[in-house]
Amino acid sequence: VIGGRYILSSRLAIGGMGEVWRAIDDQTSEPVALKVLRPELAGQELFLSRLRIEAANASKLHHPNLAQVYNSGEEDGLGWIAMELVEGTPLTQILTDNPTLPIDFLLSVMMQTANALDTVHRAGIVHRDIKPGNIMVTPQGMVKLTDFGISRATNQVTLTAAGMVMGTAQYLPPEQAVGNPATPAGDLYALGVIAYESLAGRRPFTGKRQVDIAFAHVNKPVP
Repeated sequence: VIGGRYILSSRLAIGGMGEVWRAIDDQTSEPVALKVLRPELAGQELFLSRLRIEAANASKLHHPNLAQVYNSGEEDGLGWIAMELVEGTPLTQILTDNPTLPIDFLLSVMMQTANALDTVHRAGIVHRDIKPGNIMVTPQGMVKLTDFGISRATNQVTLTAAGMVMGTAQYLPPEQAVGNPATPAGDLYALGVIAYESLAGRRPFTGKRQVDIAFAHVNKPVP
């Protein structure tokens, strides 16, 4: 039991910083998704600060295409965030099953994600990690944008060293690849990369190492 009310039932995913669990809210009997700091990172202030920022940024945002944050806290050095449980499939899995997507389906996913990002950007927040794994699609075709783990808000305390790159290389905007500040335009660039991949069946830039892919966004012409 986390936070005195969330009963963990099954682990849904593991990321670099946290684990996401299916849980039941004992006060409402409703299912939720609970993001919990990985046990080996317990008590580490840098990671706790990141989770606090994720909770603060995501809780400001309200849009049908954003997974809603309900609650957050810390317990025995483990930070946690309770959020809407999205019963859907990540776009990564959809692209694995169907390397190219039908135009109508892709346009719907792009439009819904862009609408979510409009709300994010109007709130002064940059997501910084737009990628297929963070776009969930429900069986009804509803998109939910997730994971504000490396998002950045205006006037937010900086937790990264100058020039440090945050994001996923395959979808990294050129300005972020060279360590410049992330902007809303970078989120839209990453969405464009996803659109390209979904139509062409391959990503626009590849390489043997993550750093090679990142700098391909900077140095190579868009195919």
